[in-house]
Amino acid sequence: MVRTLLVRGLLLGLLAGLIAGGFAFVFGEPRVDSAIAWEEALVEGAGHDHGNAAVVGRAGQKAALFLATGLYGLAVGGVFALVFAGLRGRVGPRSDGGLALAVAGTAFVAVILVPFLKYPANPPAVGDPETISGRTLLYVVMILVGLVATVIAVATARRVSGGPWARWAAAVTAFLVPVIAAWLLLPTVDEVPKGFPATLLWEFRLASLGTQLVFWTAFGVLFGWVGDRASRVAAAPVAAG
Repeated sequence: MVRTLLVRGLLLGLLAGLIAGGFAFVFGEPRVDSAIAWEEALVEGAGHDHGNAAVVGRAGQKAALFLATGLYGLAVGGVFALVFAGLRGRVGPRSDGGLALAVAGTAFVAVILVPFLKYPANPPAVGDPETISGRTLLYVVMILVGLVATVIAVATARRVSGGPWARWAAAVTAFLVPVIAAWLLLPTVDEVPKGFPATLLWEFRLASLGTQLVFWTAFGVLFGWVGDRASRVAAAPVAAG
């Protein structure tokens, strides 16, 4: 069964990655082009040369976008399938579709939304290359905070007696406490250069978050739909007998 789930996760993750790549191509790449144009105009206005040309041109980068999102989908799909196999029948909704949507939604909040709200994505021309290691480390820390907060929330909800509202309230509170503490304690990174268009920055960040939302929504729906369909097919002979 785990092998079947793993293959399903890989294939559907690849498909969801390509769907997300299409969204990023339509809504994100024009903002990247605008950011690059702004940077080039700034360099030319300062009388500096452009230095070495990019090894891969913009056309190649745009084509590679689908390769990147596809590989991302493969990796996430494989991990998701293993986590799903471990949770199936133990926690969460009993139906495969409901569990898939619950796990996908939780993963989006913990792994994507939590770090994004503290350290949102920046387009080209924003950020000091010399600080990229530190910024990456801080982003990874926020991902770990989101995952730990999720584990704490699930454990808290399982210990609380009472109805679903009491469990949900306890879970949300247990999740938010470490997340908000991390948001307050970790340093803020603001490297947006003076004069960079605020609208362009906002649109790029929305496109970046939207790409992840499209991926996790598509993947959760596809994985859940295929899982429910497989369960109905497997139950049909039993019902017929």
